[in-house]
Amino acid sequence: MKLTVLGSGTGWIRLDRNAPGYLLEEEGFLLVLDLGYGVLKQFLKLGYKLEDISAIFISHFHPDHISDIIPFFFASRYKLGYKRVQPVYVYAPVGFFSFLEKLNQAFNRWVEPPKEAFKLVELPLVESYEFLIGPFKAKTSPVKHNPESIAIRLESQGKSLAYSGDTGFCDTLIRLAKKADILILECANSEDLKVEGHLSPEEAGMIAEESKVSKLVLSHFYPHSEKKEIPAIIKKYFSGEVILAKDFTVLTL
Repeated sequence: MKLTVLGSGTGWIRLDRNAPGYLLEEEGFLLVLDLGYGVLKQFLKLGYKLEDISAIFISHFHPDHISDIIPFFFASRYKLGYKRVQPVYVYAPVGFFSFLEKLNQAFNRWVEPPKEAFKLVELPLVESYEFLIGPFKAKTSPVKHNPESIAIRLESQGKSLAYSGDTGFCDTLIRLAKKADILILECANSEDLKVEGHLSPEEAGMIAEESKVSKLVLSHFYPHSEKKEIPAIIKKYFSGEVILAKDFTVLTL
């Protein structure tokens, strides 16, 4: 299982940190976790083509996590430019169909995905909902951010990864991430600025410790939350390995 960080930033536009997106590869299956603006270009920079994407998971409907679904659906309508034969599965929280319909109304149906090119799946807002994504055994649980926000756990060949999306401190996330090899947590809050529904380094450390994960990857940094003191703060709560994500950070499980 190979993880590549496509975007370690947020809704604040900057050159060094793209909006959120993560690529998980296993047995030739390419799963993208969240599709913030610029994530598709990040994917292309790795040498892949759009038609190489096997599946997409969307954690919630904020622009910095879903914006690139618009150009992807738009591009897929042009047969000369999009040649994938197998459909791309898009997994998103319940409410996605309604969200997409509003997009189509705004764009006069030009972002309506071709039925043969995509399979859209809505995920219920229940704890520990289990299903399969290609070679991955997947499990989702609601987290504290938007009403539809969900986190995901992915397992394959004895290895596991959990991704929070955006969230505040919550027990459902701790249970979902229990003993994962890698936990990707957002770190949008700092001592200077705290917003409800996001995590501080202290809270991220506590979640990692309580869930007993092996490795903590912090991401989703705003300029105010990107502090050099973060590893020292985390170490007060979590004894495992801590990685501050950057765009194109690569980890192999």
